[in-house]
Amino acid sequence: MSFKYLIKLSIRSFVRRPARTFLTVLAMGVGISAILIFVSLGYGLQKTMLEQITTEESLLSLDVSSPDLEVLPLDNKMISQITKVENVEEIAPLAILPGEITLENLISNTNLNICSSPYLKLGGIVPEYGRIFERENEIVVSSALVKAFGFTEKEILNKKAKIKIFLSKKTEKEEETEVKPLENEFLVSGVVMDDTMVYLYLPFEVVKSIEISNFNELKVKVKDSQSIKGASEKLTEMGFLVSSLSETVEEANKVFMAIQITLSVFGIVALIVAAIGMANTMTVTLLERTNEIGIMKAIGASDKDIRNTFLFESALIAVSGGLTGIFLNFLLSEILNRGFNMLAKGLGGQSVTLFYTPLWFLILIIIFSIIVGLISGFFPAKKAAKMDSLEALRYK
Repeated sequence: MSFKYLIKLSIRSFVRRPARTFLTVLAMGVGISAILIFVSLGYGLQKTMLEQITTEESLLSLDVSSPDLEVLPLDNKMISQITKVENVEEIAPLAILPGEITLENLISNTNLNICSSPYLKLGGIVPEYGRIFERENEIVVSSALVKAFGFTEKEILNKKAKIKIFLSKKTEKEEETEVKPLENEFLVSGVVMDDTMVYLYLPFEVVKSIEISNFNELKVKVKDSQSIKGASEKLTEMGFLVSSLSETVEEANKVFMAIQITLSVFGIVALIVAAIGMANTMTVTLLERTNEIGIMKAIGASDKDIRNTFLFESALIAVSGGLTGIFLNFLLSEILNRGFNMLAKGLGGQSVTLFYTPLWFLILIIIFSIIVGLISGFFPAKKAAKMDSLEALRYK
């Protein structure tokens, strides 16, 4: 039997029994869409989280701090030693000093995170509004600082601020605080979302006149992902506290994988029910077409031709169900995404992509649908192939 005729016979069942075939396809589609919706939710949450906390450079960075800055200082001499560690490509230090910021005659105490723009890039710190500083007279502030002044994140962008630094000096009698105003006005170039602490990022270039003897933290970028473990072990041996965002991401991915598997189980249950329904449909089809099978065998159709006809028809229904499931997935995902984002915006939150389906998973679903279809149609196809032609012709 030619492939063209095989397709023609299979499509005929769609035309002859449209209601039953439609319901079978729909049941299969609902099962497939259940898997897709649950898995897409897991991937969407994972993608949203990773986009919020990581960049490509931050995954190659190590956070290095000292357990005791007096015993193990993070100064320029120590940075030179760390530079010599194998596979270390770049080091970006951070110094935290107390200070004061003035915006439109309003004053607030704040922490001054003094660093360079590479520190922000290596830390995966991406402003939600605006951009990181690119010039000496620009700063990036936290959303908590924005709220302290009563602005919105968009309103504070490009506003000019004056900054004072509080420097501690130890004397023989007591510790004194020197207030050092910075000469230039600073433009707010970006806002990072952090409602817990009032702080700002200030470029190193504007405090060159201030001698910073100790840094609070270093971002150490390594050559590639294979170098992270070796560099981390070496820095730990030197006595530093070392952590890596890649480790956090790896653990988070494991958690999300477990969530995706758990959610997929619920979808697979629905798919199993649909597969049983499809097997039942193919069994009923077998009974209805018993005489037709007898005629086909009488005119020369082989057992293989009969089996292939039923298997192809089952696979065709399954593929139709898979495509229906993909369509339902995108439809429901879009509706739920829009509904969730409308609610989030109404409550003052941000828009996110709640559902995300990778292309490879869609291809896998189609292949999986075909396999389910072949399994569901295997026994009816086998029974049809073994059927005696004379008994089939006598069947009523």
